[in-house]
Amino acid sequence: MSQLSVSDIIDFVEENDVKFIRLAFCDLYGKQKNISIMPQELKHAFEEGVNFDSFLILGYDDEQGEDLFLKPDPDTMHVLPWRPQSGRVIRFYCDVVLSDGSPYKYDYRHFLKVTLLKCGQLGISTRMGLKSEFYLFKTDEEGNPTNEPFDNGGYFDVAPNDKGENIRREICLTLEEMGISPQSSHHERGPGQNEIDFMSGDVLTTADNLVTYKNVVENIAARNGVWASFDPLPLPGAPGNGLHIKMANYRGGVNLQNEDKEFSEGFMAGIINRMRDITLFLNCRKDSYDRFGMNEAPKYITWSEQNNSRLFRVPEFKGKREHFILRSPDSCINPYLASAIIIQAGLAGVNNKEKLPPALEVNSRQMTDEISSNLEMLPLSLDEAIECAQNSQFIKNSDFADVATHYIEKIKSTN
Repeated sequence: MSQLSVSDIIDFVEENDVKFIRLAFCDLYGKQKNISIMPQELKHAFEEGVNFDSFLILGYDDEQGEDLFLKPDPDTMHVLPWRPQSGRVIRFYCDVVLSDGSPYKYDYRHFLKVTLLKCGQLGISTRMGLKSEFYLFKTDEEGNPTNEPFDNGGYFDVAPNDKGENIRREICLTLEEMGISPQSSHHERGPGQNEIDFMSGDVLTTADNLVTYKNVVENIAARNGVWASFDPLPLPGAPGNGLHIKMANYRGGVNLQNEDKEFSEGFMAGIINRMRDITLFLNCRKDSYDRFGMNEAPKYITWSEQNNSRLFRVPEFKGKREHFILRSPDSCINPYLASAIIIQAGLAGVNNKEKLPPALEVNSRQMTDEISSNLEMLPLSLDEAIECAQNSQFIKNSDFADVATHYIEKIKSTN
């Protein structure tokens, strides 16, 4: 985050040879979209916003046909390191607003802000970290992607089996240059599969950073002559790409995982108890469901302290809990909507004083039919997930039912 005032940013643009300014946002599936403006238009963009043809963007193609505008968030300014340093390019993430400056009600970044304000009114803040997997594939002579993985390495392999280490290094260094903090990176189980993990931060910044990270990965991969895929299951028979979401709640800088177990366990129970209701918002493509139950990807709605294959993991370090990890999402989500829905489910659990079900400390390889027959499952198809969301009393009775219903209808119309 830039932490600069608008006047500071305008001075930066003038003093640092910035020639292009990208105003970025996400479509329904979290795919980054943008428009580039020239420096002389930046002041107007901050004050009034920049109009765009919203009817051409999935998720903003509102039937009412209202004019929509992109208003840059000054805290999100980043210089794009892979663009020329002479005639530099900077980028802002934007809020989508109406012509009178009021928020567009289906702008998921705004929905996340409203959700975080709700947390603030309860005196809590949430921090979120991510673990994201992606594949690297070779390209043909014309630069088009093939189905051939970049290498045949396996979990935690090193060179020469791991051919992606220099690409991951370049990605991590680029992210650091943009103020984003990777924690670790390694080769994953699948051929050509990689993982990069991130330090926790405030939820809005982390959601912004996921969009940036995907864009960096795709650009650095292309610069190295390969193609990066975040698809949930890009290689049949191989491990899928997941996005593990790590969360913890704080009150006055104190981690509530241990200091307020009633709150933290109620929050976790709220998510677990509503997993069938909210899975559509965390796994929004048909191939998202092909991944479930394969190669340690979760299938059953269970939690554990020690078992890495459970849907919901609450690890302990020296007898203390620091966070929980939700393992079902994939990187094709809209990160603003997904983060908000998870938090809303958690807050519902707190409000209802819900209790965690018993933990399941059984490895997936040792799961018997007798055990699994008594377990609730995640939706196993997009159609089932849509049905669960449509019939959810949690969603119907919420103050965000309109936002959720709009999303559900858009997903139905595109599948």
